[in-house]
Amino acid sequence: MIWHKFKIPEQAGVFSIDIAGKKLCLVYQSGQPHIMSSKCPHAGADLSQGWCEEGKLICPFHRHAFDIRSGRGNPGQGNYIKTYPTKEENGIWYVGIVKPWWHIF
Repeated sequence: MIWHKFKIPEQAGVFSIDIAGKKLCLVYQSGQPHIMSSKCPHAGADLSQGWCEEGKLICPFHRHAFDIRSGRGNPGQGNYIKTYPTKEENGIWYVGIVKPWWHIF
């Protein structure tokens, strides 16, 4: 896993961020960042255009909801989004992204 720096927004909300060539979605809530994939698996909508309700990221197209910690969709949706680990060291935030095995060689 490679850890990449990212900036914390000044206010809570849902944001689009680009890290290591990936477009990701950052949900900043209660002083805690949560980073996940930005593409809804249902219809491909940009999740960074959605909103957060009760710990769930809501897709702006068809209102599919995903837990911001686990990425699991609501019961009955049968889908999920990828989540990425975050950590803070000395006031700097990092997101962990696994390097694909084919980039090892």
